[in-house]
Amino acid sequence: MPPLQMTDNFEAKGKRKNLVRELRQKGITDEEVLRAIDIVPRHLFMDPAFLSHAYVDKAFPIASGQTISQPYTVAVQTSLLKVKKRDKILEIGTGSGYQAAILAEMGAKVYTIERFRELYLKAQATLTSLGYSADFFYGDGHVGKPQYGPYDEILITAATNEIPSGLLNQLKIGGRLVVPLGDNNSQIMTLVQRTGEDAFEYSSHGLFVFVPMLKGTVNGK
Repeated sequence: MPPLQMTDNFEAKGKRKNLVRELRQKGITDEEVLRAIDIVPRHLFMDPAFLSHAYVDKAFPIASGQTISQPYTVAVQTSLLKVKKRDKILEIGTGSGYQAAILAEMGAKVYTIERFRELYLKAQATLTSLGYSADFFYGDGHVGKPQYGPYDEILITAATNEIPSGLLNQLKIGGRLVVPLGDNNSQIMTLVQRTGEDAFEYSSHGLFVFVPMLKGTVNGK
């Protein structure tokens, strides 16, 4: 476990334990996912002005018009991936970096792509300060990172009507891809399992709401 900053105090740790209990009550059963949520200080991925909201089970705005996902959503997506230590995981949409930290805490080798330069830089700084290791990329998530694949798992943290074929091709045979599929109003959390060179199995796991997956990059500040 990496050393946490001094700002991770007993109050925050207590709130995380309450959050974990709430997630159990909502049906999350993956003990490794719950352990990671109990350890990773979500409040350090948010603006300090909103610390009181950090351990409420809801999404919250961050920079660049994006959001940090609801903890329940993070738990559902991560549970569907069935993460094992040393798995190679490609994350599309770094955002605050919280999801990447959860995956790193679980022992995965994380490759994460963000189209907003401001978020890319901030998430990289936050994870580094917490002692987590991940490979960060500023770019268009639709392209992925084929040079580092194939991946055991791919996680898309933005809504899309169609999974880019390039991302499906970067998934190992036997690998798992999780994505919120649908329009901008609501999406179905979808698990895609690659069963052969050109064979994929799809299953649905509830309705969620994500920001849209957009092409290109935003340099910002």
